[in-house]
Amino acid sequence: MSNKTFMGYRRENGRVGIRNHVVVLPLDDLSNAACEKVANNIEGCLALPHAYGRLQFGEDLELFFRTLIGTGCNPNVAAVIVIGIEPKWTGRIVDGVKTTGKPVEGFAIEGHGEIKVVADASRKAKELVQWATELQREECALNELWVSTKCGESDTTSGLASCPTVGNLIDKMDAIGAYTCFGETSEITGAERVCAERAASPEIGEKFLKVWQAYMDEVIEPYKTSDLSESQPTAGNIAGGLTTIEEKAFGNLQKIGKNARYIDVLEPAETPGRGAGLYYMDTSSAAAECVTLQAAAGYAVHLFPTGQGNIIGNPIEPVIKISANPKTVREMGEHIDLDCSAILRGEMDLDQAGEALIELMLRTANGRLTAAEALKHREYVMTKLYRSA
Repeated sequence: MSNKTFMGYRRENGRVGIRNHVVVLPLDDLSNAACEKVANNIEGCLALPHAYGRLQFGEDLELFFRTLIGTGCNPNVAAVIVIGIEPKWTGRIVDGVKTTGKPVEGFAIEGHGEIKVVADASRKAKELVQWATELQREECALNELWVSTKCGESDTTSGLASCPTVGNLIDKMDAIGAYTCFGETSEITGAERVCAERAASPEIGEKFLKVWQAYMDEVIEPYKTSDLSESQPTAGNIAGGLTTIEEKAFGNLQKIGKNARYIDVLEPAETPGRGAGLYYMDTSSAAAECVTLQAAAGYAVHLFPTGQGNIIGNPIEPVIKISANPKTVREMGEHIDLDCSAILRGEMDLDQAGEALIELMLRTANGRLTAAEALKHREYVMTKLYRSA
């Protein structure tokens, strides 16, 4: 493992990316159209429209800025254009991305008009795209690849094979000093004590339990008299044989392997700060939200085990789909990158499946498009905590 390498883009701050996007980032929902016009004008630009950015406050606003700035800072992004309705908050995003040393330019529509901003931003985007396309990949050590994971549309095969396959990889990446991440706070319900015991210390375990309890207090308790069926577990989970959240939770935890212990609990979209290791992030179980938050934290490739089949992608963090359900592989095979159903037939052991996933991850890091990328799945979904003011 320690001698494996891949060809990546080393950024100005030393981080390593596996894609080379020039992103056009709207500060707010009002600026989506302008960003999409710039991306339409200039080949090689990627606009990331979203629904928020106006009249948010408190922690909701801080999470919003953390997510947008983190998206621009992700090492899979070479350069950034920011467009907003007004200059102050636009400048805050620009200044946050500038800390990486990568090229970033901001444009405000107020006082200039959309047509002028689109023209000016398009000229700058053309310059940045031409610059980025001359950047060269270089050989990088495997432990420089930051890996995140979540599961979706889980079934009985997820906990038996596809999640443990990811867990095997996480154990191996942890052993060589890589950054890895898992989350999905609601989906740990029923296995929260076991998850707390997987922390690197009792203090970190307690930190996780506080995060989990906050979810229970803020989300579950106010609605405990309501019908929460088909939410956790989902209708797809139930169809796949998972009848309780507890069954789903224990399958979910298979993704972190047998040996790795998480060394800190991150806020949504928070960049890890305790050095290499496994991290827990407080995220929704909603696939697009979770991957967006992990990408904003700086993770460069995502591993996504699925049972019944899930079509999630992300615009900047490639999502690798793993399934052990032969029916899903047969009927939704265009979305599956790794079929590990051979585990259930006794034709492959877990270590072999983990090695196959590592090799596929390296091919992806070297430039192979994932199924989600090839199918143009670019789900970018912000997490919102409160109503707008």
